[in-house]
Amino acid sequence: MNVAVPDSIGEAQAAALTRRLVAVVVTFNRLEKLKVTLERLLESNSTEICAVVVVNNASTDGTRAWLNTYEAEQTLLGDHRLDIIHSELNTGGAGGFATGMRQAMEHHTPDWLVVMDDDGRPAQGALTRFHEIPDDKWDAMAAAVYFPTGEICEMNRPSRNPFWHGKEFIRTLFGGGRSGFHVHPSDYEGPAMQIDVTSFVGFFVAARAIKSIGYPDPDLFIYGDDGIYTLQLTKAGHRIGFEPSIQFEHDMATFKSAAQDNAQRGRFVPLWKAYYYHRNLLILYKMAAGLLFWPVMAVILPKWLLKARSHTGERKRFLKLLSIAIADGLLGRRKRTHSDIMRLSGK
Repeated sequence: MNVAVPDSIGEAQAAALTRRLVAVVVTFNRLEKLKVTLERLLESNSTEICAVVVVNNASTDGTRAWLNTYEAEQTLLGDHRLDIIHSELNTGGAGGFATGMRQAMEHHTPDWLVVMDDDGRPAQGALTRFHEIPDDKWDAMAAAVYFPTGEICEMNRPSRNPFWHGKEFIRTLFGGGRSGFHVHPSDYEGPAMQIDVTSFVGFFVAARAIKSIGYPDPDLFIYGDDGIYTLQLTKAGHRIGFEPSIQFEHDMATFKSAAQDNAQRGRFVPLWKAYYYHRNLLILYKMAAGLLFWPVMAVILPKWLLKARSHTGERKRFLKLLSIAIADGLLGRRKRTHSDIMRLSGK
């Protein structure tokens, strides 16, 4: 895309006029949050964001009808940037992002994509700041993600692989927990830094990087698909930067406590999520740990087995799902169908 740029415009502003950014939003049954996200995205002009691909993952809350009406309204107003995909099946976050990113690449000739869930959205000025960053500084960028109340969103805190970096490895080994390898809260006030892994909320990725490694694996369904994909980018030699000056809002207040309980220590509700969580983590750990994978598993597996205590009335089904997840994760099997997992969980 060639655009005539007056000599008086600086390099950063010129980049904003010539770099094509396409947003990808995946939604499932969160219509009210989706409305806010799309309004926020379309507030930006077409030089900041030239298209918005929305993947409706078989929502049942009226999302399809609203999206069709909203797209028609935007078209009447002269805004043709919405590209709506209605999936007949819920393919999970992984399937949704794979579908949306492929659609963006094949139909909108982007230079960069920015991806987000339906409850994640750029803060005011975030897209302007993205365009000010030189195109060749990074191959992908992670935004600083906050709750609407201003606190750092823990689940979107980027990280460095502790098995690749001595300082992070020592901190994690000696009780640092997540803070041992995730960026520190103080880093949110500091300069940009290189990372290895991040989430799909406020994740910017260059088209050249996507062409190099492809799309997220839809067979992962949910949990860890973003971590696996971004670690693959890093392993392929692409540089991911944490840019704290690019800020995103993650309005996940209604999901926060359930997510923490499910993914960290409590009961999985619904139970089928236990399969994806443990299988995908094993896949991620194998990628990250390399030769240290088996010592890591010796520590992690007993903790996973103890989670059965939180599943009163479902312990046998939980342990069955967990054993299948461990076997599939160790063998790298990703093709088990969602209907099979639902059946195994008693649904």
